[in-house]
Amino acid sequence: MITEVISRGINIIARVVILLLAVVPAFAPAFAPAFANDHAVARLALQNEPTQLNSTRASDSQSFFILAHLFEGLTRNGPKTGEIIPGIAEKWEINDAGATFHLRKNALWSDGKPVTAADFVFAWRLVVDPRNASEYAFIMYPIKNARLIHDGKLSAQELGVSAPDSRTLKVVFEKPCAYFLYLTAFGSYYPVREDFYRANPSVYGTDVAHLLSDGPFVLSTWEHGRSLLMDKNPKYWNVSNIKLDAIDIPYITPDNSALFQLFQEGKTDLVERLGKSVFSQALKAKGSVQTFVDGSVWFLEFNFRKGRPTSNLNLRLAIRAAVSLVQKTFISKVVDVPETIMAQTLIPDWMPGVKHHFREDYPYAVPQYTLVDAKRFVAAAQKELGGKIPPLVLLTSNTTYSSREADYFKSLLANDLGIDLRIEQQSQKSMRARMELGEFDILSTGWAPDYDDPMTFVDLMASWNENNRGHFSDVNLDWLILEAQGTVDQAKRMKAMADAERLILDQVAVIPIYQRVVAYVVNDKKLKGVVRRSVGSDPDLIWATVSP
Repeated sequence: MITEVISRGINIIARVVILLLAVVPAFAPAFAPAFANDHAVARLALQNEPTQLNSTRASDSQSFFILAHLFEGLTRNGPKTGEIIPGIAEKWEINDAGATFHLRKNALWSDGKPVTAADFVFAWRLVVDPRNASEYAFIMYPIKNARLIHDGKLSAQELGVSAPDSRTLKVVFEKPCAYFLYLTAFGSYYPVREDFYRANPSVYGTDVAHLLSDGPFVLSTWEHGRSLLMDKNPKYWNVSNIKLDAIDIPYITPDNSALFQLFQEGKTDLVERLGKSVFSQALKAKGSVQTFVDGSVWFLEFNFRKGRPTSNLNLRLAIRAAVSLVQKTFISKVVDVPETIMAQTLIPDWMPGVKHHFREDYPYAVPQYTLVDAKRFVAAAQKELGGKIPPLVLLTSNTTYSSREADYFKSLLANDLGIDLRIEQQSQKSMRARMELGEFDILSTGWAPDYDDPMTFVDLMASWNENNRGHFSDVNLDWLILEAQGTVDQAKRMKAMADAERLILDQVAVIPIYQRVVAYVVNDKKLKGVVRRSVGSDPDLIWATVSP
């Protein structure tokens, strides 16, 4: 998923008071939160709030983090690494042709009505319906007719999913899908109840009154841009095993120092993404500083739209050459998080392959450049662009780290290549809007895996993927991805994905910079059982506990 715009770049977000507009819908949850005054409350402080909580349209990690606590799909990521456990479905049968899921009798929505197979059918059809404009429609493509529907060639009613009865969901595959159970744990596969959605479709997921949950928590308050509160859902089928009474996010600010100060003052229990400015302070803090590889790969992405100078290959090669010469220095001086891994490929080191890790099975010969090479490329680009390279726009977020990163690249391109880099720093919401409109030349972003397979990285640059922000398009790449999606033969799949990745890198669609290692501080004497993972919702507080 796109993180921090990447953003999973880690997944976290928002809380508190809400201004109810006009009349509360007839289908609003018919209960008051039962746990808000209890003491088992985990408190987080975050850099950005979710852009929206409509699971059929969500695409950023902040939104998926919140959704993963409010909703449950057919399956769920378990507490162990790579584990998929039953969710709303208590059991299933799956083969190359499709799958049948059997739903729990006691699965309820937060208003007490049963969760039914029809709720999944409605939601999945909505995801692929082109009128819904979901950026994650592509993740439904393993289901029969999904792509044809999204391309406007078939009705959403023809999606290969049906509900023979209220507790049985049948899925027909377009092609065999080796990782389908991982997909059913992902946010785009969550159910949506049709009557509730249709009561106010234009505002579904925008505030407390317009959201209905089937997961461990319910959204109790949401003061946009400031705070958010989730209370334990008393209607959740597994509520007896949820130990937290609430997840409170009383502060949202992009200021890393302010976030850490809140932790020092005892106002939060966990603070994410400790950057260079506060890491040394955190080592002396009363909590525990920890790190883990969060699975994401961060990179510079180029805009290939008509008229953009970055559609020029020599210009992209020049920038890649210049960046490669300072990559280690950039990681040590700008990222400055211990154990951060330099990325030279799009698929990360830890991703599984056939016999070993993907990177071991399919090594990529990384080009070696000199400054002379970089200047030769930029001279060729100048000639091809009419004698002058216009100023380039770098679009990035408004965090403290992003400011340092942008300043570093601005100086690098000016000094080594004579390129004027103009920085556009935006809030999460504004940045996403500009990404969608293509208002950038270079995008500072990243990607976190949606499921445990290299496909989650290589199909990012497919021509049909809405998260392909730069509109890179190559017919050979598309064919390789389709080839990998069309077989369960692991050797053939992996080889096709390796060839696809090589094409992406050779064409310099992106410049990989680093695989992120997240440093965070947690009051581990109080907050225990937080699950950190590279694939799936992170951090996951479903199994967390709080001590007095």
